[in-house]
Amino acid sequence: MTEQPLLVAEGLHLHFGETKALDDASLHIWPGEVVALMGPSGSGKSTLLHCLAGILQPDSGRVAYHGRDLTAMSDSERSALRRGEFGFVFQFGQLVPELTCVENVALPLRLSGTGRREAHRTATDWLERLEVGDVAGKRPGQVSGGQGQRVAVARALVSRPRVVFADEPTGALDSLNGELVMKLFITAARDTGAAVVLVTHEARVAAYSDREAVVRDGRVREQEHAR
Repeated sequence: MTEQPLLVAEGLHLHFGETKALDDASLHIWPGEVVALMGPSGSGKSTLLHCLAGILQPDSGRVAYHGRDLTAMSDSERSALRRGEFGFVFQFGQLVPELTCVENVALPLRLSGTGRREAHRTATDWLERLEVGDVAGKRPGQVSGGQGQRVAVARALVSRPRVVFADEPTGALDSLNGELVMKLFITAARDTGAAVVLVTHEARVAAYSDREAVVRDGRVREQEHAR
């Protein structure tokens, strides 16, 4: 573990109308670690993840990535950061239905200017790494939920981001497929050195993390795993 955290949230407050979503929430993410954000529904864990990723702007407080203040960046600067430095895995994959699986995985590379042949070669390698190389030419509607989620993981990791944000990545899967997705996801993320911020309410998913942070009523309590 390095001396400086990679991602820092300090004193975040955020309201949605009269509803308090975050209440002085603070969290440190270190390079290469996997942190599970735990808590009941409505506790603020997904809101915290979206603030860490620069998708939501807090009412007050600060989020810094690699020493750069996300809360002071323009929308275009935050968008560029999300394209180049961050990866995302959502509960339902959110693959583009009109594209094949290999085209979905190649999409982040293509958006960053990589040529089609090189992007597809790299995307194919990642599909094979996630054990879904056989679905490369299929569209998302032609594959199973577990296969689609592994395609989504490949898409999140293809550009080798420094941080991957995963919001209930196994929430739509049965337990067997969920375990397989998590095993492949965390192994691949560790191999690339990416930090992972993982929102879940399932203990079996959180068990893949190095550390848990419990979010309740918009506040965060960080804790270490017992080893």
